[in-house]
Amino acid sequence: MQSTPVLTDPFQRDVTYLRVSVTDRCDFRCYYCMSEDMTFLPKRDLLTLEELDRMCSTFVEMGVQKLRITGGEPLVRKGIMTFFNAMTRHLESGALKELTLTTNGSQLYRFAQPLFDAGVRRVNVSLDTIDADKFAKITRWGKFKQVMDGLDAADKAGLKIKINAVALKGTNDDELHRLVEWCGQRGYDLTWIEVMPMGDMGDADRLDQYWPLDDVRAELAKRWTLQDIALNTGGPAKYIRVAETGGRIGFITPLTHNFCESCNRVRLTCTGQLFLCLGQEDEADLRAALRDNPDDNAPLQAAIRTAIARKPKGHDFDYSRQKVAGEISRHMSHTGG
Repeated sequence: MQSTPVLTDPFQRDVTYLRVSVTDRCDFRCYYCMSEDMTFLPKRDLLTLEELDRMCSTFVEMGVQKLRITGGEPLVRKGIMTFFNAMTRHLESGALKELTLTTNGSQLYRFAQPLFDAGVRRVNVSLDTIDADKFAKITRWGKFKQVMDGLDAADKAGLKIKINAVALKGTNDDELHRLVEWCGQRGYDLTWIEVMPMGDMGDADRLDQYWPLDDVRAELAKRWTLQDIALNTGGPAKYIRVAETGGRIGFITPLTHNFCESCNRVRLTCTGQLFLCLGQEDEADLRAALRDNPDDNAPLQAAIRTAIARKPKGHDFDYSRQKVAGEISRHMSHTGG
């Protein structure tokens, strides 16, 4: 039961959505997300599963109603179902309205049913292509069949699936219509995401990768009948319906049209740092308040409120003028997808 007032930022936006990275590790090395030779955090820096439970439970007590678990790849964290099972109590009490996760799908063949049993009802699966050879090129280490088996297991378990695809010019632009058709056949929603300027990618050129979603929608309209719909899933996507398939397509546009005016979310890293905006460097250290006060949640609650009071109005991502502006030094796998 919610015992304290909701978290409200300086712009009168209620923060009801927490995205939690449980690990920076991943079994893929997608070329737009991380370098192939990554250095990951030492285990001692990560919040334990028990600390993650206490941290998330505190946020729920303070008004957060939706938890999305991310990584890295969250399902590679050893013992992660202990955490999901612990969160079930907040669903059962009614304090938490939704528990979900974003995954690359590689471990769903193992975890789909346990996740459903823990109260998860829908998952986002990051999948930029349905071409096996292209998949191997994008992910470097990924196994396409393993992901397909994971999707089949998720379907069987009863999980609702949304496919997240990063729009990559010169990579998956030739699959645009094929992905719409495939998702429609399988009953999946599809969301396109603009590639974001986060982390050092070595020799990868994001300006070459960047494919504005205005162009994606214009291309879709050449083949499909698109209908704008009023749908709010708690995130930043704007949705349309495809008349021919009945499926929904979302667009997440942090660059061409930012969505900051309705932002209701913050991000907790696997080390206990709270990022108030995906596109800003400002962070708050919650790990210290957690670990220094093992028997008293008041300092942690105070640290959370102080942090929310600094939440900015918006981010500064910009690819205009043939220059990447607002670039963020940390990798997406650190912040959480």
